Amino acid sequence: MALAAIGKKSEAIHYAESCRGRGTPDGEVDAMCEEILLSSGLVDEAYQRYALRANRGGTNLATFRAVAKKYPHKSARDILEDFVTTTPGEEGKWFAAAKEAGLYEEALALATLTPCDPKTLTRAAGDLADEQPDFALGAGMLALHWLVKGYGYDITGIDVWAAYSSTMAAAVKKGNVAQVRHRVKQIIAGEGTGGVVAKILNAALGQ
Repeated sequence: MALAAIGKKSEAIHYAESCRGRGTPDGEVDAMCEEILLSSGLVDEAYQRYALRANRGGTNLATFRAVAKKYPHKSARDILEDFVTTTPGEEGKWFAAAKEAGLYEEALALATLTPCDPKTLTRAAGDLADEQPDFALGAGMLALHWLVKGYGYDITGIDVWAAYSSTMAAAVKKGNVAQVRHRVKQIIAGEGTGGVVAKILNAALGQ
């Protein structure tokens, strides 16, 4: 910071980079170097070199919000694509960020690729059943899919019912209740006999 303060910003970044692995967390180095570049007006370089690492929040959504706020000239789609590219195997964890950005098709595609928290999917389905019934239906079906696969934290029967109810509410909006109920039966069938989700929903599905 002293080097940056006297205008030696390149030297400051070089020195900060040299401190990696010597008791200085990478996150602190990234944040400092990003700040130096931004103060120099080198916004694109700051983004390319440090933004995706320097703004890590408690959740992927918080991280996305931080970067989007700091770099308003970047489109939400571009930021999302950059994050997804740099975190292979974690596509589903970016569902909430894509949903918040209004990238509904992308959100569903991401949650299809790798596991996404069923509760997050259920909330999305419930929130947008009226405004975006196609998206809500897709999110609800994915919530059931990942529940059947055994994903989610502290899952209870209430969570299963919420996922099913949100899915069927979207189906009512779409006018394809019978078709959706059939698809739900197919998803549950993949759980095998005696599955937890099947036990909870069998009565509602007439099985």
